[in-house]
Amino acid sequence: ALYSTIQARPCTPPTRPGPVLHPPGQALYSTIQARPCTPPTRPGPVLHHPGQALYSTHQARPCTPPSRPGPVLHPPGQALYSTIQDIRNTVGNIPMEWYQDYPHIGYNLDGKKIFKPIRNKDELDEFLDKMENPDYWRTVHDKTTASDIRLSDEQVDLVHRLQKGQFGDVNFNEYEPSVDFFTNEVMIHPVTNRPQDKRSFIPSLIEKEKVSKLVHAIKMGWIKPRKPKETTPQYYDLWAKEDPNAILGRHKMHVPAPKMRLPGHEESYNPPPEYLLTEEERMAWEQQDAEDRKLPFLPQKHSCLRAVPAFSRFIHERFERCLDLYLCPRQRKMRVNVNPEDLIPKLPKPKDLQPFPTTMSLVYIGHTSLVRSISASPTGQWLVSGSDDCTVRFWEVNTGRCMKTLEVGGAVKSVAWNPNPAVCLVAVCFERTVLLLNPALGDRLVVSSTDQLITSYEPPEEDKEQAVTWALSEGPEHDNGHRLTLTHPKAVKQVVWHGKGDYLASVMPDNSSNLQVLIHQVSKRRTQNPFRKNKGLVQCVSFHPLRPYFFVATQRYVRVYNLIKQELTKKLMTNCKWISSMAIHPGGDNLICGSYDCRLAWFDLDLSTKPYKMLRHHKKALRGVAYHKHYPLFASGADDGSVIVCHGMVYNDLLQNPLIVPVKVLKGHQITHDLGVLDVTFHPTQPWVFSSGADATIRLFT
Repeated sequence: ALYSTIQARPCTPPTRPGPVLHPPGQALYSTIQARPCTPPTRPGPVLHHPGQALYSTHQARPCTPPSRPGPVLHPPGQALYSTIQDIRNTVGNIPMEWYQDYPHIGYNLDGKKIFKPIRNKDELDEFLDKMENPDYWRTVHDKTTASDIRLSDEQVDLVHRLQKGQFGDVNFNEYEPSVDFFTNEVMIHPVTNRPQDKRSFIPSLIEKEKVSKLVHAIKMGWIKPRKPKETTPQYYDLWAKEDPNAILGRHKMHVPAPKMRLPGHEESYNPPPEYLLTEEERMAWEQQDAEDRKLPFLPQKHSCLRAVPAFSRFIHERFERCLDLYLCPRQRKMRVNVNPEDLIPKLPKPKDLQPFPTTMSLVYIGHTSLVRSISASPTGQWLVSGSDDCTVRFWEVNTGRCMKTLEVGGAVKSVAWNPNPAVCLVAVCFERTVLLLNPALGDRLVVSSTDQLITSYEPPEEDKEQAVTWALSEGPEHDNGHRLTLTHPKAVKQVVWHGKGDYLASVMPDNSSNLQVLIHQVSKRRTQNPFRKNKGLVQCVSFHPLRPYFFVATQRYVRVYNLIKQELTKKLMTNCKWISSMAIHPGGDNLICGSYDCRLAWFDLDLSTKPYKMLRHHKKALRGVAYHKHYPLFASGADDGSVIVCHGMVYNDLLQNPLIVPVKVLKGHQITHDLGVLDVTFHPTQPWVFSSGADATIRLFT
């Protein structure tokens, strides 16, 4: 071997172009012991004596700088081959991110792994190093060995020169004088002394032939002389090649300026007298806004055209005209020809949705003040009504005859007939009292069994304190039909029965108390308050027709409570300002709410807590809403004196939404003291609707 060492490391060429910045003080080639060189086997001159080391281990030879210009790769005066071990990464020109997840960073010349330093510098170490290390600015991080290299002064100068675009070698002079190949002085002897050619002074025959051909072509008119250039500017149409049929085509985009209206008689300097404004009309014209005025000026009368003054708003009007012209839209919008009938949803005809009430058949006359509440018996034969004239009247539905009139001690707020056909009881509320009446109408067996049910009550041994006082009526009151009297602590607004007929709920609106809703059990004469806390001013309540749910309507929300679990199940947001009434569909999955802000909200309880449909058919506040027990009908009565009957079909298929179609507006009630219809209710079996109004009448529509 010419160069023989125990461990000699050859230098690998740099993977990227540029000077190899070698750290000073490190050996480029390291040897432990120099081996003697054996002579070459092939004949030739022996460059050095055998047995003598070419490079000695005791003294390294200094490296002389290169003679040609270029970057100094190795500092002069330092050993090129040193005994210190060289650590060089041999992975080549690859991204060092590939070794991110490995403990080593590459391989040395022997193929052994170069391991990463135990601890990498974090941000804090980097900052401290920056603050404390004076050589931080000249320290470079080598990604291939994960080590920091301090640059020498020569290397820093080299980097600065390269950054400035200068040559790497300091000694290279880029402005050396150039040596001209030819001198600028006239020499005595020419470079060539060859005699001139004959063709240089004889006319060319080839050129003569070309000229004759061109002359012939000009004579024949094949070649035309060039026209002189026109100096006048040429204009061209920017949109000449545009497709006129395109949407943005030229003719589609053109918007002609709207023509001004021609002057009429009122613009004349001597208008007819009927065009001149009176003093009142002039004052009204001055008080109007500029947009609302019929004329933008006041017509005036002048004796002659010479006396007409200049128009004071002339410049203002011209400016507005120019503004209108330049702010005019530059594109004409394509009109979409839509048939207006296609925008209206396809609803079935009311004729296909029969039966529903259409005509007023009977008027029940007898009350002297507004009738606040009505209720029909479960058989549909009788009707009870409560009025502000402090009476409760029982009517026969088919004939309109008043069967019985009972006077009570105040204006009746609400009446409710027990929905159980086996019990003949009517609940009436006025002031602080709820009366349970037995009207003694209909089947005598039902009447007697009802009395027997009330008298068979046995008081419990331990008498608990209750919010309501129960009292059994006796004497003349018993003869009038009074059976039980429930005295409440506050004024009662509404009474409503449970579907089974044993439970009764009463509402006492009072925002300061939690005693707003009470539930009474008639068979056990027991009262309970289901709510501990007050959630708002209660307007009305209702029982679910099938499941043990209880609906409580406050001013803006309807809360649904589970009576068995004793918890809040749902809170319905009505989007109304003040709820007035509420009704539940016989199927139990839908609910309607009437409000004083003329809205009727239909809720699908399985769908959402927000209204499925919001109906605004009435012009004034809604007072009462009701569902029919068997037919897909619901009705609403309002202060505009009308009852609107709607078809509300609820399907068994849960994927199909309810069909809501208004079918009839029923009118007949007279508006009294800004009040119209106060309550509506349906006949239990027939498609008939009853309405009571502020005109002291009850009307039956069939």
